[in-house]
Amino acid sequence: MVSESEIVNLRMLIGKASRAVFFGGAGVSTESGIPDFRSQDGLYRQKYKYPPEQILSHDFFVGHTAEFYDFYRDKMLCLDAQPNAAHLRLAEWEKEGHLAAVVTQNIDGLHQKAGSKNVLELHGSIWRNRCMQCGMPFPVQRIRKGEGVPRCPCGGIVKPDVVLYGEPLDEQVMDKAVEYIRRADVLIVGGTSLNVYPAAGLIDFFRGENIVVINKGAPAKDMRGVRFIYGKIGEVFSLV
Repeated sequence: MVSESEIVNLRMLIGKASRAVFFGGAGVSTESGIPDFRSQDGLYRQKYKYPPEQILSHDFFVGHTAEFYDFYRDKMLCLDAQPNAAHLRLAEWEKEGHLAAVVTQNIDGLHQKAGSKNVLELHGSIWRNRCMQCGMPFPVQRIRKGEGVPRCPCGGIVKPDVVLYGEPLDEQVMDKAVEYIRRADVLIVGGTSLNVYPAAGLIDFFRGENIVVINKGAPAKDMRGVRFIYGKIGEVFSLV
């Protein structure tokens, strides 16, 4: 149970902040009905012909493109999901001038749907898709409604702009994330166990004194001098 003092302290921190940064993971989206990977009911614990981490790899996409898209349509394209209290509160803080950026590991676009403008998507987005041959954009709705491997009119295979296992993160996005976190006066980490690298290593660039971690469980990363709030990110933010 989140205490009143934890909510009051978080409210005060945000109220004084002018360059706060939010670093979020899958737990931010699960309250919108989007499955995560590592929880008890996550995708990694479900049974498919291939393990999800193999399906969502660059090598699998290249060698088994049709099977990749079967899984991708079934489990990754949650286009009708709506922002929850966490997404909405972050958008409000940005509009009020307290939050400088959202750095997210999620690919669902819910931060933008909630109204956040400065969102750094470390792992890309399901909403952006391009032909691998000519580079033409391809609407995600056509991928969801289609069957088999989506192809561009030029004949090229369409690939989602999501970072698959075995692919590097976008250097420009990473550099921007490092700069925002380095300059932040408050860092809030929410909905992530900090298991996924190199993204999890970004919080090491924070130089301020006020860092808050909001999550249902303790993070995998060793963190000291940190304020922990144990709970669901949406429920906590709805009280702030």
